[in-house]
Amino acid sequence: MKIQELVAKNIFKQSGYIASEKTCIIKMDANENPFTIQEPLKKVLRKKMLEVDLNRYPAAGSPDLRKRYAKYFGVKENMIMLGNGSDELIQILCMTLKGRIKGVLVPVPTFSMYKIIAVNTGNRVVEVPLDKKFDLDVKAVTDRIKNDFPALIFLSSPNSPTGNLFSRAKIEIIIKKTPGVVVIDEAYGTFSGQSLISLLKRYDNVIFLKTLSKLGMASIRIGFLIGNPNIIAQLDKVRLPYNINSLSQIAAGFFLDYEEEFSKQIKEIIQRREELYTGLKQIKWIKTYSSRANFIFFSCAFDSNHIYSRLLAKGIAVKNLSILPLIPNCMRITVGTKKENEALIKALKSITPKQGA
Repeated sequence: MKIQELVAKNIFKQSGYIASEKTCIIKMDANENPFTIQEPLKKVLRKKMLEVDLNRYPAAGSPDLRKRYAKYFGVKENMIMLGNGSDELIQILCMTLKGRIKGVLVPVPTFSMYKIIAVNTGNRVVEVPLDKKFDLDVKAVTDRIKNDFPALIFLSSPNSPTGNLFSRAKIEIIIKKTPGVVVIDEAYGTFSGQSLISLLKRYDNVIFLKTLSKLGMASIRIGFLIGNPNIIAQLDKVRLPYNINSLSQIAAGFFLDYEEEFSKQIKEIIQRREELYTGLKQIKWIKTYSSRANFIFFSCAFDSNHIYSRLLAKGIAVKNLSILPLIPNCMRITVGTKKENEALIKALKSITPKQGA
């Protein structure tokens, strides 16, 4: 048997997403919330989970959560759908929106799963580089738009890995020009102090993605898709009936019950982000870019592979982006606790250009 004769060519040719399996004392590579909830709240959550009948299926479509989060996001109940993380929702979009208008357009660099999922679902993918300020190149994007392309344009706001917000004016131009849907992924929006969700009142072809993963609930894998009810109704046909397990549904409800506690953590992360940014700027061989997310993006004056290895040796895991388009030798660092940030800065200061050459 030749496996390449069985597997779709587009899947066989790509490497897929490789999640880090590095075990480090300080983990700053996955854009997670570095804080856990306090023990009294853990006890509350454990008690709720112990009440689950594990022999029964979860509530199909998560109706209670749908209602609660619709209110939380300020939309109608028929405008929201829950997914097993944003990844499942991206997959549903790529599987469903393949009518006369087809294909996917993404800026680069951006979240790699847009392209990976689009390719895996048999979509044509067009990548358009960002401009020198990491903003959208509107002319380059609109030049690729045709009457039958694309069905989906994915825009991460703030963008990963660069950390910046795209221009609202440019986003609106693209929304008006495309024959398909513009997906605005606000996975990191809570850290930016800005949301474009009000665009739903002006445009039918806009969809928003949100998630609890960056806010302290990465393990439960809960994502939200918000948009035009007519589109949601079609996407809901593709969603698997029991896609959100009972324990995750309880944890997602728990997040709303104690949202104030998570908000305190978010405020602290924003404060630590500014401290980390200041610390990085003091290192001469690093060019740091301002961030509106829970991570910081920077480029190095010498080999980032060496820097990555040196940090790993010190028990610190970061995201190495050595072959990123536009700028070589880049890294992305998740904002950590005050102690973690200080340890990172100390480790980086111990690395010299001579050692990295």
